[in-house]
Formats: sequence, structure tokens, C-alpha cells
Amino acid sequence: MEYIAGVAGAVVLVLVLSSIIRTLVVPRGLYSVLVFRLWWTLRGLLRLTAVRGGYHAIDRSQTWLAPLMLIGMLASWLAGALLGFGLLLYSLSPLSWATAFREAGSSLFTLGFASGARLKLSVLDFIAAATGPVLIALQIAYLPTLYAAYNRRELEVTLLQARAGEPAWGPEILARQWLVDTETALPALYRAWERLASDMGESHSTYPVLLTFRSPRPHRSWLVGLIAVMDAAAMQLALDPRLAPPEARLVLRAGFTALRDIARALRMPFDADPSPDASIRLPFAEFDAAVAMLESAGFRAERPPEDAWPHFQGWRVNYEAIAYELCRRCDAVPALWTGPRDFPGGPIPPDRPEDRRPREGRPELPPATG
Repeated sequence: MEYIAGVAGAVVLVLVLSSIIRTLVVPRGLYSVLVFRLWWTLRGLLRLTAVRGGYHAIDRSQTWLAPLMLIGMLASWLAGALLGFGLLLYSLSPLSWATAFREAGSSLFTLGFASGARLKLSVLDFIAAATGPVLIALQIAYLPTLYAAYNRRELEVTLLQARAGEPAWGPEILARQWLVDTETALPALYRAWERLASDMGESHSTYPVLLTFRSPRPHRSWLVGLIAVMDAAAMQLALDPRLAPPEARLVLRAGFTALRDIARALRMPFDADPSPDASIRLPFAEFDAAVAMLESAGFRAERPPEDAWPHFQGWRVNYEAIAYELCRRCDAVPALWTGPRDFPGGPIPPDRPEDRRPREGRPELPPATG
């Protein structure tokens, strides 16, 4: 019995140490079973509190997912360390189960109220005493990194609101620029999101817990914003390739590369080299309606929708499947062109400010549908 307890304790400690190093130390997107099982468990429990609600109920409940994840990871690691050291102490001494775990807890949390008088247990006691503070220190040092990446992300998502509405939608970005004659600002927008996409691909694959951090407002989402910017770039390249800025290609490349990096960290299957002729889930009818909306805003396409569709499809096939699955897993706001969700309700079109210019206001855009 003591031999089995010793082997089990060593295995538990190795698993806990591996999870800590994978999550907090190694600068690469390594998969941690504990972290992702905790994610799905907490997500499912929180969804039970909004089982009959739509998106806004889901958003309110999932707001607690990120803090619960951080607390849950620390509690799971400490509990695992307590279990592992308790089993080892039991296997290497004549201590009872209760006394072994009491001594392990005393050492792990550096309380020092219980200790054995046996020299051969001192090494385990010292290791346990070092494990608790080191683990808590790593978790504390982990938080500034997370919140720095979160703040960089949310700054660009907030700036996008004036260009794309809430929730963001790719055609809306283009329509608003042509509606107010600011289309020359699109290259700067693409450059900013190219850099942000690269940043998110690195940070969100290295620290997947960032995927659970929601935006301060319910209709904002970093993922929906990225899809909107990529759709805007793909539409511009497909409809007007001669005048589309080169930054449009760059942001598309950076965007689907970031999504693939995150998918690899989540062990999500995807086609790394899809055919440009492969089908996509977005129907042509919605694309055609979006082009008509753009034309009403003053956008003049070089290609008609029928000719532009294969080019748009060839761009979108690189990121649509991953984007839809991530939106579903993250319970992102159900914006247009972002796929289905696990909760009831249809897509939410972007809000639009009224044109308040005196005497020369342009006609309102047709309503967005999806």
C-alpha cells in the first residue's frame, strides 16, 4: 500500500509541475490538460445560470469565467501539490493518512505547526515548503502579463467601434469609410490590426486563459473585431483589387496565421492549406446584399458581385472555419458573418448613428441582415 501511495504521489507531483511549467513558464503554446478541463467545466457550470437566456444572459454569466479560471488554476495546483506530498509522506513514514496530509499542508503553506521528527522526511518538508510560495509567486507574476496583453487588445477593439459599429462587421467598416469620405484611413487600420493580430497570435496561444477574458461591453469582442477587419480587407481585394491597399493582404495573412496559432494551442483540427475553390459557410446571397449596401454608401466596385465572389471565397476559406469554432467556444457576441452559437438567438447587426448633418445628409444605409 505504501509503495502504491508513493508512486501515485510522485505521478501527481509530476503532473502538477508539468501543468505549472506549461502554463506559466514556457514561452510557447503548450497544451495543459488541467487548464482546458477547468475551462470547459467552469464554462458549462456558468452556462447553467443562463440556460434559458439569450446572448446577454450568457455574456453576464461568462464574465466570471476569467477570474474563476485564475482562482481555479491556483487552487487546483495547490490541491494537487498537497495530494502528491501527502501521499509521499505517507509512503515514506509510519504516519497515518491524516497526519501525513496534515504535515504536507503545514509544509506546503509554510505554517510550520506540524512536522515529523524524522530526518528522512526533512527533504520532502523543505521541498513542500518551497513549492507553495513559488507557485503563488508565479501566479502573481503571471497576472501583469495577462492584463498587459488584455489592455493592448481592448484598446484596438475600442477604437474599432467608431469604424465598424457594435458588434463589428466587415462590410460595415467599408461602408462607413465611404459614407464619410475617410476611405484613405483604411491602410492605417489594416496596419494596426496586422500588428494586433500578430500580438494576439503570440499572447493568446502562449496564455490561452486570455481567451476567457471578455471585453468591457457586451457587444465588443476581439475575435469578432478581427473577423470584421479581415472580411473588410477580403471584400476590398475581391471587389476592387486595383485600388485596394497592400496592407489589406498583410492583415489577412497576419489574421489567419494568428487564428491558426491559437487553434494549434487548443489542439483544434483545421486545414492548413485549404483550396481556394473550397466552399465556405457564408452564402453568396449575404455577400451580394452586403455589396449592394456598399454601393449605396458610395463604394464603386471594379468587379460585379458574381465575379468578386470566388476571390472573396478564396480569402475567407483560410480563416472561416477556425473563426466560427473559436466564436462558438468563446461565446462571442453573435455578430453578422461569425457563425452559429450554442445559445438561442440570431445574429445581431451593428448599431448605426444617425446622419445629423444639416440639409445635406446622405440617405441612411439599408438595414444589415444576416
